[in-house]
Amino acid sequence: MKNKNIFWLYIFLFAALADMAFIIKDIPTLRIYSKPLIITSLIIYFYKITKPVSWTLLSKATLGALVFSLLGDFLLLWNHLFIYGIGAFFLAQVCYIIAFKVGQRNPNRIVGVNFIRTFFFNLPIYILAAWVYFLIHQNLGSLKIPVVLYIIVIVSMVSTARERFKKCNPESFWQVFIGASLFFISDGIIAISRFYRDFPEADVTIMGTYIIAQLLIIMGIRSYLIRPE
Repeated sequence: MKNKNIFWLYIFLFAALADMAFIIKDIPTLRIYSKPLIITSLIIYFYKITKPVSWTLLSKATLGALVFSLLGDFLLLWNHLFIYGIGAFFLAQVCYIIAFKVGQRNPNRIVGVNFIRTFFFNLPIYILAAWVYFLIHQNLGSLKIPVVLYIIVIVSMVSTARERFKKCNPESFWQVFIGASLFFISDGIIAISRFYRDFPEADVTIMGTYIIAQLLIIMGIRSYLIRPE
């Protein structure tokens, strides 16, 4: 891991702060440059730190999640492309599910898994997702099926992140799990502000939680690649 790769984290930070500033100042035209740069810099950083260390299914799935996230970020800059943005992020969540699943000890082990206990551990995630759906379902219209499918996949993503507990090093688990949870919160706020009730702080809150989420997930995967135990 060369120190010069940190340069891309500085670009990430610069792009994130610039994008937040453009939101606060209400300059949407400049976000065409700042928003895609956030994930682009993270893609370059992740590629540079993982290529020499471990170019495996975990690395490829994580990079795929970032690429689809970048596509989703770009599409969501325009309201009329919202459905395509959902599709891109759907694929990003599928990639993260694969990454979280293989980024743990004995990923294919089913024997000995207590499914009832797992269900109750995941129950708060299910309840929050059901609550968001309850708030927005009447206003979904033709987007009901895509939104339901997306809710299912992001709940699965967070659940898979939680199931890594004690199956990887603690730093990797907590960074990935907190990141996945913030991703879930960010998307929940998008759903509420778009389909239930908008509020002035929505855009800043959405991007703030999303930016931290992506960074934490990448750092968590990095931690696992360095110390897969």
